[in-house]
Amino acid sequence: MTDFFKSFGRRGLFLLDPEVAHGLSLAALRSGLLPSCDVPVDPKLRQTVAGLTFANPLGIAAGYDKNAEVPDALMKLGFGFAEVGTLTPRPQSGNPKPRIFRLERDEAVINRLGFNNEGHAAALSRLLARGPGGLVGVNIGANKDSEDRIADYVAGIRTFYGVAGYFTANISSPNTPGLRDLQARDSLAALLTAVLAARDEEAATSGVKRPVFLKIAPDLTEEGMDDIAAVVLASSLDGLIVSNTTLSREGLGDQRQAGEAGGMSGKPLFDKATAVLARMRHRVGKDLPIIGVGGVHSVETALDKIRAGADLVQLYSAMVYEGPALPGRIVKGMSRHLQEQGLSSIRDLRDSRLDYWLSAKV
Repeated sequence: MTDFFKSFGRRGLFLLDPEVAHGLSLAALRSGLLPSCDVPVDPKLRQTVAGLTFANPLGIAAGYDKNAEVPDALMKLGFGFAEVGTLTPRPQSGNPKPRIFRLERDEAVINRLGFNNEGHAAALSRLLARGPGGLVGVNIGANKDSEDRIADYVAGIRTFYGVAGYFTANISSPNTPGLRDLQARDSLAALLTAVLAARDEEAATSGVKRPVFLKIAPDLTEEGMDDIAAVVLASSLDGLIVSNTTLSREGLGDQRQAGEAGGMSGKPLFDKATAVLARMRHRVGKDLPIIGVGGVHSVETALDKIRAGADLVQLYSAMVYEGPALPGRIVKGMSRHLQEQGLSSIRDLRDSRLDYWLSAKV
């Protein structure tokens, strides 16, 4: 399927506006037209992270299935888990179009979508209608015009508590003005206090404690990483997701599109995001779970996220260029690598290149 996609499918989709093409891919998943991937169940890939069991360590990152339309169809492609959203309490249309740009020479994407989504109620209805299936995380955010952004995150916890496998508080999108200010030390402490209190209240009522992750940016200073680590370690947060899109345009070949505003994802983000991942692992220690995301596009890059300190890995933008066969190919490649190296678990790779990535110049 990969060669066919690269030769014909991608060529056709790239004639379309990127947002239209994205909508068509969702429609194909809803219709069942895309074949399921026959990914073998490999106990060596199974992971228990933050008290949850993941069939394999590869997930689809938030941003693809914003409205929780196709999480189960995505997992049939080979993903071990799916993250939906970002979801805000009220529906919002996002920023003006055009707002997604392909940088084909770089295999990158710039977006300035701005948390466009149908709101909590629509997504909740879809998630309630799911049958038993794979693990789905819910990525929550704040409305652009919210008068109390922290209250929006708390509303996300309360709304989706019965249906979320885990939560991600997304405070690192560059496309909502002022959102990244929540990464500052005092603001982050206030956010986590409120969000985790809401989680604990819901846990006491339901008897089930849902993990909460925090998604951070790759553009942090050393001092910013220090502050986040200090606040996180002083809280009961369950883990980090490192990282979101970047505002950097360093090293891009497509200078025509590089001038577009928004966050960049895809291949050029890999080194930067992986170095930040390693630096956060170094700061928070070995026990706090981390999901590595940013620039993953192959078996080797997925494995290197784990070697740099990640417990789990996510991707999204690479599917624009590699097609729907990519997750299955990566999962099979992970399994094959463990077999060839005589390893008993994917966890045996974690931190094995931490020092390399800590010293990487990005």
